[in-house]
Amino acid sequence: MHDGDVGTGWMIVMMLGMAIFWGLVILGGVWLLREALGRGRSTRDPLSILDSRLATGEITVSEYEERKKRLAGPAPGP
Repeated sequence: MHDGDVGTGWMIVMMLGMAIFWGLVILGGVWLLREALGRGRSTRDPLSILDSRLATGEITVSEYEERKKRLAGPAPGP
């Protein structure tokens, strides 16, 4: 081996290191883009969330009816 030469083993290590580095850069960019666009956040309307909570048993039917009335807004007065 000559002075200043990099052996094949080190070349493989450097290539793997660069692949890992760029993979992390790309994954970080994708993650930032998803966060910026709000992907992963719930964009459902409140009534559909209420429906799913009733379906999963998180709330009772009486709680569902009460909250559904509240979401509909105030009743028109006389």
